Amino acid sequence: MAAEDGKKQLLHLVFGGELKTLGGTEFRDLDALDIVGIYPDYQSAHTAWKAKAQASVDNAHMRYFVVHLHRLLDPDSKAAG
Repeated sequence: MAAEDGKKQLLHLVFGGELKTLGGTEFRDLDALDIVGIYPDYQSAHTAWKAKAQASVDNAHMRYFVVHLHRLLDPDSKAAG
């Protein structure tokens, strides 16, 4: 499916939360996850991720992630992003 600007829509999710340990990916409180949003391309998602990551720099346990939803929705696709 094409987006309005003619580019293929490659959905990305940005979310974050406080981790139990600095090196892990297990969250302290799933109810407190910050779901930033779903974006139509990686660049938009990266911009949102960067803003949230920079805003939480004082909390070493806070981490934000970009999830490539398009890869989960269509795992056989060769789309980049």
